Amino acid sequence: MTNDVLFTVDGHIATITLNRPQKLNSVTPEMSDAIIAAVETVNDSDTIRCVIVTGAGERAFCAGSDIKELDTYETPWQFRNRPDYCDAMRKLLKPSIAAVNGYAFGGGLETAMSCDIRIASDNAQFAAPEIKLGWIGGGGMATFLGHSIGASNAALMLMTGDPIPADKALAWGLISDVVPQADLMTRAHSIAQTIASRAPIAAETAKLNLRAAFAMPQEKAIEYERDLQTICFATADALEGRAAFKEKRAPVFTRR
Repeated sequence: MTNDVLFTVDGHIATITLNRPQKLNSVTPEMSDAIIAAVETVNDSDTIRCVIVTGAGERAFCAGSDIKELDTYETPWQFRNRPDYCDAMRKLLKPSIAAVNGYAFGGGLETAMSCDIRIASDNAQFAAPEIKLGWIGGGGMATFLGHSIGASNAALMLMTGDPIPADKALAWGLISDVVPQADLMTRAHSIAQTIASRAPIAAETAKLNLRAAFAMPQEKAIEYERDLQTICFATADALEGRAAFKEKRAPVFTRR
């Protein structure tokens, strides 16, 4: 582990904080390893129900990979097969929220887009700047942008590399909310607490279902959804939810 990535748990909510503000929270290989370890801890936990991902400081969520570290890879193939923090984020089984404060550039934007929900402070900026350095993103940049903001807007970001501000990101559908920077983590925790209060297996299944909706033909996606619904219906939490409804009380979910 490294102090450049902080991992904390408060009740049912885990927070992963990129903690290298002096370098705009750009990610080193050691930080990638720490993010991978944090994701594995979350996935193995029976108590963590939601994850917040954010960056330390006021200037940046994450400016992507540390460019200086890229020259340490001996071959392009070694670079291709490196342990990647964006890949790790996509392996999260629990619902995730990106709380974007400041720059979300390159791999930072891919990290945010790998989360299920994205909210941003009013000073946030989003960019796919790799083209300015001679390459393109490799952590899901094009597919995530295309699905989030449409082909034309995605092309504009991918082919110019220029940033867009938070208000435009909201209008394009890249993020769900914009709040003053001082309120960002409060808003993120409010959403996380709401998610954590829901049936955990159903929330995790909803995450799978949404991903399938983008990956499958429509009829197959509906069929898969019905299967997932049946799995959820068979859980103890679903039984508890029905009982609580009949008894007019709040349900107590146990992830069973």
